[in-house]
Amino acid sequence: MKPSTRRRLFRGTLYAIFVVAVVVVLLVADWGAIHTNFFNADAAKSTLPDVITTAAKNTVVYTAIAFAGGLVLGLVLALMKLSPVAPYRWVSTAYIELFRGLPALLVIFGFAFAVPIAFNWRPPGGSAGAGLIALIIVSAAYIAETIRAGIQAVPKGQVEASRSLGMSPGWTMVSVVLPQAFRIITPPLTNELVIIIKDTSLLFIAGMALPDRELTTFARDGVSQLANATPLVMAALMYLVITLPLTQLVAYMERRQSRGR
Repeated sequence: MKPSTRRRLFRGTLYAIFVVAVVVVLLVADWGAIHTNFFNADAAKSTLPDVITTAAKNTVVYTAIAFAGGLVLGLVLALMKLSPVAPYRWVSTAYIELFRGLPALLVIFGFAFAVPIAFNWRPPGGSAGAGLIALIIVSAAYIAETIRAGIQAVPKGQVEASRSLGMSPGWTMVSVVLPQAFRIITPPLTNELVIIIKDTSLLFIAGMALPDRELTTFARDGVSQLANATPLVMAALMYLVITLPLTQLVAYMERRQSRGR
């Protein structure tokens, strides 16, 4: 049998398995129960407009704050890790390894409950503020490594040419290296933004007041009140509305960079 024939048979078998699996799911599923428990029109209407005006809005706001704070702190950490001063490198490396190794949920719980008790500290913004501080701290550890990789990806010839023109090391970093580094890391940074959007769902552990609820907390409360899972579906749709354009943007930028290379 020719290799091309074997490949066609293999693909045909995979298609047949997929079709059989879909048919089995369609036949086995209890569509009445699915409609009643996940796509209940009355339950969906009861989530409107709060799922958009409160939950989705808060999710976007929390994401913007966490990403902006993480980007600033991550840039500082990346520069510290590349610093010729050894203590700066040690502190940055320890920070990055610590908060990349800890679950974000544990960090949020610690800043919402353990840290305020241990240091008699009231976080700004209450529970939501404590959770956001934790998200900033965790996201900064990942963003720092992304920025560091971007800086090191800039050709050394760019730095040498800038220095030969009389630029100081600091000005070379600001005006030559960082702009090129951020151009390189834009796709992974956008991907990190998508991850932060989903990580805002972990803020529920901090306990949110009604006006501060993000999508997951809103959906959980809706399920408890209505004894129906439709609020979860509504929250999932809102997450998709927010994240799908960003994931498509990441794919577009990666294709564009590939063509550029």
